[in-house]
Amino acid sequence: MNQRSEEPVLRTADLVAGYQVRRGLLGRRAEVAAVAGVNLTVREGETVCLVGESGCGKSTLARSVVGLLRPRSGTVLVAGKDTAKLDRAGRLELRKNVQMVFQDPFASLNPRMTAGELIAEGWRVHPGLVAESDRQAEVARLLAQVGLNPKHAGRYPHQFSGGQRQRISIARALAVRPRLIICDEAVSALDVSIQAQILALLAQLQEELGIAYLFITHDLGVVRQIADRVAVMHLGQIVETGTAEEIYQQPRHPYTQALLSAAPSVDDWTDDYTEGIVLQGDTPSPADPPSGCRFRTRCWLAEPRCATETPELAERGGPHLVACHFARPTVPT
Repeated sequence: MNQRSEEPVLRTADLVAGYQVRRGLLGRRAEVAAVAGVNLTVREGETVCLVGESGCGKSTLARSVVGLLRPRSGTVLVAGKDTAKLDRAGRLELRKNVQMVFQDPFASLNPRMTAGELIAEGWRVHPGLVAESDRQAEVARLLAQVGLNPKHAGRYPHQFSGGQRQRISIARALAVRPRLIICDEAVSALDVSIQAQILALLAQLQEELGIAYLFITHDLGVVRQIADRVAVMHLGQIVETGTAEEIYQQPRHPYTQALLSAAPSVDDWTDDYTEGIVLQGDTPSPADPPSGCRFRTRCWLAEPRCATETPELAERGGPHLVACHFARPTVPT
């Protein structure tokens, strides 16, 4: 593996990003801050898993990092460079340094292009990476690297299985030699046995190439297999972050505890409890989040203070960071 750089591959600072929706009979536009002040760091060779319910802002964060969505405020630093201040050459470098692997490989691969053409596509945008005379051999090498037969470079996406299409997506991402790959629910559409193969492949590539992963998922079983660090996201905010061991053995935010309680295969910390945590009420809308702590409307620890004071992400007497006024390592019986 390459020697790790001191500068994080990715750092977001107070990142706010979102989208517009139409509301009311007149269809007036309203801003939704799907990401509301997120601070996140991913270092070279590290796997950071971003977890949370659907609609919590995970994919919006990913789109902001790769430049598909312009942040409303805050900063995104990739390899120490502020993405908002990049010129054309800098934006091209950003596209090379940060690649995405999406949930549905069939939807993300052009059905009119062969596997070889899909992998080589990035070299037209970044022509200095691979000489034209070497591209056929490089396509073959990349296919072999992700566990596919190089002889199948002329096949189209529909001629591959779902797992094989995801391997092509990974090879396409690797082709431009990125420093960070964002995996947005990259294995959730695959059978469990195929999931394991893809996760093993990603781990192998990380060991060989030193790539960093920002792995977005709601599957806590997958997180436990691959994460170095975990960031738990709720309604656009990081509510708890720490090493995988800290999060799984000592979850301190009530929302994290509820997530783990809903995943029996990964909730060792609740072995002494006979009942899981069942949250009451619906998840608030990101268009109109609660004041103060955004989890307070479903939290069994909530007190009046939670409605007026937004808890900061801090150590709060524990081994990792948590955004809760009343953080505790266990839940009441």
